[in-house]
Amino acid sequence: MIKRFLVIVAILSTALTAAQENIASPYSYYGIGLTNFKGTVENRAMGGLSIFSDSIHLNLRNPASYGRLRLTTYSLGASHERTTLKSDEAESEAEISSLDYLGIGIPVGNNLGFGLGLVPYTSVGYRVLDVNEDVASRLNGRGGMNKVFLSAGYQFNKNFSIGVDANYNFGNFQNRRVVVREDIQYGTRDIRRSDIQGFNFNFGLDYQAMLSDDLRLHVAGTYAPEVNLSSENFRELATVAFIPTGEAIVEARNLDVADTEFALPGQFTLGGGIGEPRKWFIGGEYNSIGKSSFLLNNSDDAEYMDAAQYRVGGYYIPRYNSFTSYLGRAVYRGGFRYEETGLQLNNQSINEFGISFGVGLPVGAQFSNLNLGIEYGQRGTTDSGLIQENFFKVSIGLSLNDKWFERRRFN
Repeated sequence: MIKRFLVIVAILSTALTAAQENIASPYSYYGIGLTNFKGTVENRAMGGLSIFSDSIHLNLRNPASYGRLRLTTYSLGASHERTTLKSDEAESEAEISSLDYLGIGIPVGNNLGFGLGLVPYTSVGYRVLDVNEDVASRLNGRGGMNKVFLSAGYQFNKNFSIGVDANYNFGNFQNRRVVVREDIQYGTRDIRRSDIQGFNFNFGLDYQAMLSDDLRLHVAGTYAPEVNLSSENFRELATVAFIPTGEAIVEARNLDVADTEFALPGQFTLGGGIGEPRKWFIGGEYNSIGKSSFLLNNSDDAEYMDAAQYRVGGYYIPRYNSFTSYLGRAVYRGGFRYEETGLQLNNQSINEFGISFGVGLPVGAQFSNLNLGIEYGQRGTTDSGLIQENFFKVSIGLSLNDKWFERRRFN
């Protein structure tokens, strides 16, 4: 099984690195793109909650959860999203399929666990045509930033555990603009690219305690301090002629652009919930994200402010140990989220909300399961000449469990 997993790691790592355009949103034009959800399908189906941790699932958002793992757990997920983009004057649609995460958690003993994986952190993907009197502009962008993470969690006792993620961030963003003016033979093409790299850390804690024979309290939090990442920048200006198959370069030159550093904002999350073990759970959490200091595209009408996220969700299991009802052993999840992205355009805050549902279906032995999720959400507004995005996302994930480091009774 280890060899099979390593092959999957190699294939999906290449795919995530090479095919980073996994979003279709004009709002990804600003900054380092829109932030992806760093979590499993199980988390997303509960509104994105990160506070719930158990012994058989990965929680990619809180490293303290690795201290509670009792089985080696492989986790991977993918999604397909359909977005309707609407303004006061027009409407269009876009569809995107993406690989969302790949991870493995390995318990070592009864109170120590490690994790390793890869997730896309931000994404850039847009195509915009802007026609204004005698000038027409075509803008498109692609790319994103990925995280390779190495995590460790330690459980001090049955109630309290802590953990840390060490993340290596890497990726690139390419923004391309072609401008055509009336009565001018050639157009102008401007391509800007930034290659990003650097490390950051995320610290987590998890507290669980029985309030009664049937009721358990969950409290969890994470903190990621602000860090500086390096950006190697490139720019090319070209004069282009238009032919039936596309653009032909008449003249091109590379410009000297200084390399820069930018601050990856710090953030912290705090949440809590209650539930009956292996029966139901409900909780909520708050996530605060500092102001971003990096705009890839200088724009007078764009500004970043502090961001915040609010999430509520939970799950229900009819009867986890039922021998007669397969659906009785399934996990039914639901949740709601509201996000202040921090991006302001034309004095309008770009906010987002989502409603999600999901189900976890048992497969095979060792508590493995197939997780399905759907989410409907909205981003932005049509006020002040902006664009409102309505999206519907279908997600699928696998959580596969195995027992490592087990002493053989027979040779």
